Amino acid sequence: MPTDAVGRFLAALGPQHQEAVTGRPREEQERLAAAWERELASDDELDTLDELSPPAAEAEAARRVLEREG
Repeated sequence: MPTDAVGRFLAALGPQHQEAVTGRPREEQERLAAAWERELASDDELDTLDELSPPAAEAEAARRVLEREG
């Protein structure tokens, strides 16, 4: 399991999105991973989902970040 923010963010994405993000510069990947971490920390709905399924909450936050910033 990845321990850095970019690795965790990539793990939360589906395969198609992983490929698109890994093709970007490292700085862009880090920016998206930071946005993903902020999304996880700040959204109350994700807190509830995280209690039920942490991977689902991470995937939902990743989807939101890509829609908004990707």
